[in-house]
Amino acid sequence: MITGIDTAAAIVVRRGTKIEAPLERVWDLHTDVNSWPSWQSDITAAGLEGPLAPGSVFHWKTAGLSIDSTVYAMEAPGRILWGGTAHGITGIHLWTFAEEDGVVHAHTEESWDGEPVRADVENLRAALDGSLAAWLDHLKKAAESA
Repeated sequence: MITGIDTAAAIVVRRGTKIEAPLERVWDLHTDVNSWPSWQSDITAAGLEGPLAPGSVFHWKTAGLSIDSTVYAMEAPGRILWGGTAHGITGIHLWTFAEEDGVVHAHTEESWDGEPVRADVENLRAALDGSLAAWLDHLKKAAESA
C-alpha cells in the first residue's frame, strides 16, 4: 500500500503556494481531472471514467507523454496521492491543501525513480521542478479568477 512519496527516490521535489480562494474551489478544480486541459495549459488531454477515488485510474498527456495514474489515497478536500509508471519513470505525487484565514496553502511533492531518472538526475529534477511550479501557478490563477 502506497501512503506517500518515495523519499528514497533519485528525485524528490517539493513546492507550495498560497491561493486566495475557498478551499472547496481549489479542491474541485484540482480533482476534476477531465477539466484539467481547460485551465492547465501544460496538459493536452485528461480523462477519468467514473468518480475520483482510491483505486481510480485516470489518463492524461503532458509534455508529449501519455501517463496513466492510479489514485492511492484521497481525503477530500485536503489530500490526494496518485502515481504510476510511464516511460520507465515511477512517479508518486502528493497534493495537500489547508485553508487558514481564507487563504489556501497548496503543497505538492513528487518522487521520480527508474532507469531514465538515474541516467539524467539533474535535467529531470529541473524538469519536474518546473512542471510543479507551473501546475501550482495555473491552479492559483484558475482558482483566484473563478
